[in-house]
Amino acid sequence: MNLEKKADILVVDDDEGHRKTLYTVIKSWGYNVKTAEDGSIAVDMVREGPYDVILMDVRMAEMDGIQALKLIKEYNPSIPVLIMTAYSSVESAIEAMKTGAYDYLTKPLDFEDLRLTIERAREYAGLKEENKELKQALGFRAGLRDIIGKSSVMKELTDMVSMIAPTEATVLITGESGTGKELVARSIHEGSQRKDGPLVVLNCAALTETLLESELFGHEKGAFTGADKKRDGRFVQADKGTLFLDEIGEMPLTMQAKLLRAIQEKEVQRVGSDATVKVDVRIIAATNRDLEQEVADGKFREDLFYRLNVVTLRIPPLREREGDVHLLAQYFLDKFAERNRKHVKGITPQAMDMLLKHPWPGNVRELENAMERAVILLTGEFITEKELPLGICGPVCDDEPMEPVVEQEPILQSLEEVEKKAILTTLRAVDGNKSEAARRLGITRKTLHSKLAKYGYTD
Repeated sequence: MNLEKKADILVVDDDEGHRKTLYTVIKSWGYNVKTAEDGSIAVDMVREGPYDVILMDVRMAEMDGIQALKLIKEYNPSIPVLIMTAYSSVESAIEAMKTGAYDYLTKPLDFEDLRLTIERAREYAGLKEENKELKQALGFRAGLRDIIGKSSVMKELTDMVSMIAPTEATVLITGESGTGKELVARSIHEGSQRKDGPLVVLNCAALTETLLESELFGHEKGAFTGADKKRDGRFVQADKGTLFLDEIGEMPLTMQAKLLRAIQEKEVQRVGSDATVKVDVRIIAATNRDLEQEVADGKFREDLFYRLNVVTLRIPPLREREGDVHLLAQYFLDKFAERNRKHVKGITPQAMDMLLKHPWPGNVRELENAMERAVILLTGEFITEKELPLGICGPVCDDEPMEPVVEQEPILQSLEEVEKKAILTTLRAVDGNKSEAARRLGITRKTLHSKLAKYGYTD
């Protein structure tokens, strides 16, 4: 919905004097206004032409506002309807909101409040329409239903996904943690000729080398301690489908050689078996590391890199996606409001301003978590800065005055203490993600595990 054009407002009220007053006032605000003296007439008018906002009385002779609201919502659920009445009651307000009213106003109307409510209703409808148009444009080609964004960098990405999804090309997805690499992998699978086959996901950083080999290729009964039965690996499970290898940069070099052979030969060998099994699998890999630099440092096989790097997709961090934060925030708000059975009308301008100014080091995942938290903590109808995490809204969220900073003499610490503090602080900052912590610290995951074991952290 374009908020710059003159909006069409329908006023429905059987009180002729009040109806004419509203017509004059709303017309003076620059809107196109039409009127109806009864709910049944309003329903017919909605079926004949579109309206951006409807302002409707409850008590009317032929058809009351609640009944008309139900019929209008059945015909076009996207129109915001503002219910007004001189007989304010909790029961009628609840009934109106349950039926789908955008808001509930009491006569005599406060015209300034009415004007703001109409503007909010139009903004709400505009966001809904924008999300609808976005999903229509992106959601039904190449399985892009869940990729939300209209920024130029996301348009380039979705165009590339649409282009490569129907092919059999191996794809390497790069990007920071939390940008949505698995979501893009799923979109590629859904847009491919393999969409009716399985999409099998394996996080390469979550397993030891021995377990990783078993997970990838399977094992025979008795191949190792605990192997009490024969088991297929992820390659066999993904036959005729797609295998998504997340955090491929964390895979040990010895396993990289075995993976390369499986990709090249299109066959796998179970642990403890001499026989090979043919597999038909498309490979999609993802990493938050710079694999070219890893190759230069001898940490990643060059031949495997080029085997995976047939097509590379870079997922931009949220800070580069200008204009996408408000769309994603509204998307997550709707998602979690429905999941938690809450009626949430929107986000206040102050809260949205804070969301837009935040640098989002955790990317889309951080925004999703922030909106879920906000919806859960919400007691009113609009998300405010009070529901946002402290890291986003800063001191505004804290009712207590900030303590003054007092300069202290530097405390001398050993190098080991400084190192331990840096590692634990980084781990907390990335919610315990050891791979991301290792990347930020500039050390290998193996080194990080050794350090943590040294400090007594073995989980």
